[in-house]
Amino acid sequence: MKILSKNILVDASGVRITRLDVDSPDIAAAAQPGQFILLMVSEEGERIPLTIVDADKGRGAITLIVQELGYTTRLLGRRQAGDSLYSLAGPLGRPTEVRRYGKIAVVGGGVGIAEIWPVARVLKAAGNEVTSILGARSKGLMILEKEMAACSDRTFLCTDDGTLGEKGFVSNVLSKLLEKERFDLVYCVGPLPMMRVVSDVTRPFGVKTLVCLNTIMLDGTGMCGGCRLTEGGETKFCCVDGPEFDGHRVDFNELLQRQKRFVSEEKRAMEKPAT
Repeated sequence: MKILSKNILVDASGVRITRLDVDSPDIAAAAQPGQFILLMVSEEGERIPLTIVDADKGRGAITLIVQELGYTTRLLGRRQAGDSLYSLAGPLGRPTEVRRYGKIAVVGGGVGIAEIWPVARVLKAAGNEVTSILGARSKGLMILEKEMAACSDRTFLCTDDGTLGEKGFVSNVLSKLLEKERFDLVYCVGPLPMMRVVSDVTRPFGVKTLVCLNTIMLDGTGMCGGCRLTEGGETKFCCVDGPEFDGHRVDFNELLQRQKRFVSEEKRAMEKPAT
């Protein structure tokens, strides 16, 4: 599994986001929007889930977009074109259900924009009217604006500091739109607190809301239970039942607590040099 190309999308304000095209003919041939892979940078490292942003069957390559947040993503960010990765497993997870819903809003925050991009493309191709709402902390941290605009009927940009588009959060833009018009589906990807707020915004309007969850995964095939969550009072596993879930039925409080399980271990890992 060789890295074919590498492109730095963002390197500012302590945020580094990288696009990688990786040689993987078997995964590229089978991948569908909404699915992910589990990646190991080295033999001694952990496995991390990453969304398959694009798949080029002819080239036999998949595209990954990665933000350096922890030790493993920082290690991955140090790899260059021509370097090999230890392993990739996938495609995993349930693909996005592609059909004609009608009027759709796709909402992405930060690197979550990379995860809604493949979904927006196929939903637009299926004949849906797609409104994209993209958010970042500032102008320099916004990614894929042109790519999202190309598969959207309308695009709204917002930043926390007002340096690009509307000042404020994606949930504010979505709330204003819902006051004026009806959507048949809202699809949201971003930090857990953002997805929880978006789900709260859409609930009074009765709009079906899907969230794409990136939980802590160990095995990735439903055997370890590390990625469990509660949806509608039932235990689900993100790796085999997801990664998409009903945002109105997810227990976000429980999920946020579970995401903190390895905070101390990650802090210790970040003290090591990423080589």
